[in-house]
Amino acid sequence: MWTQRLMWIAWPAFLMAGVLEMLVFALVDPQDLHWFGQPLALSREGVYTLAFFIFWIITMASGALTTLLSLSPFELNRCPVPNGERPDDCRKTNACS
Repeated sequence: MWTQRLMWIAWPAFLMAGVLEMLVFALVDPQDLHWFGQPLALSREGVYTLAFFIFWIITMASGALTTLLSLSPFELNRCPVPNGERPDDCRKTNACS
């Protein structure tokens, strides 16, 4: 189930990173970018690549937060350890297993 959720996050984030890349670099020339007053020491392709991965990470974080907030309380509070193997201080009841 986690791999399916990961793909629910990664694939739309990948597509949106591509859209953001097109939108941003339709308006901004990578050679005009400066970091702390100094021009970037990357080629245009390097800036495109770095920006794509930054956009992808940001949109994946957004999707991951949305997925986390969509989980039910049962999914969040469920104890993955079987009843007989749980430590004494585990407060999970039989209803949650």
